Amino acid sequence: MAKKKVQIKSKAQSKKKVQPKKKMALKKKVQTKGTEQIRFIGQTTKIRQTEPATVIEWPRSITHVHTYGMLSPFFEGLRKGQLRVTRCPNQNCPEKGLWIPPRAHCPDCHTEMRWDTLPNPVIGTIHTFTEVVYAGTGIELSTPYWQVDVEIPGLATIPKSYLLYGKPYIGMKVKAEFRTKKPTNTVLDYCWVPYEG
Repeated sequence: MAKKKVQIKSKAQSKKKVQPKKKMALKKKVQTKGTEQIRFIGQTTKIRQTEPATVIEWPRSITHVHTYGMLSPFFEGLRKGQLRVTRCPNQNCPEKGLWIPPRAHCPDCHTEMRWDTLPNPVIGTIHTFTEVVYAGTGIELSTPYWQVDVEIPGLATIPKSYLLYGKPYIGMKVKAEFRTKKPTNTVLDYCWVPYEG
């Protein structure tokens, strides 16, 4: 077996003086040809008010493509002046109420829901309300308006909508109205009006 020769360096030999590296000046690469400043190409915002805080109009918009899918019958009904609801057909499901907004599948047992139409006129009672002064993006109603939550007999839910005119109060009777001429094809195609009957 060949023995390896191992060279052992003395401490003096292993301590070599390390010369510091010279710092090299970094050259900045400056582009002089075709320099162009960035430009603002959007629309400027319009200031609507400054007190008590600044409020601006935001002129941005996008096209959002969305499918109503299995909930399409609800919006078809609004165009025809009908308030359509969903119900669970499963006899063993504990929830027997109707749903607005409609559900494609039962939240309790996950069975596909069935459609039904509430008889006109649809009468409800205001459960709660709030005045909307500044509406969020996508709300295309003039402000201020009254947002109302309306109890409808037989519903498992308390749907939210708006009062077309008048001033709401809790317990107020209201009747559903529909935008069948020039519909928006959104949930804004039904609202509530005061009802005395």
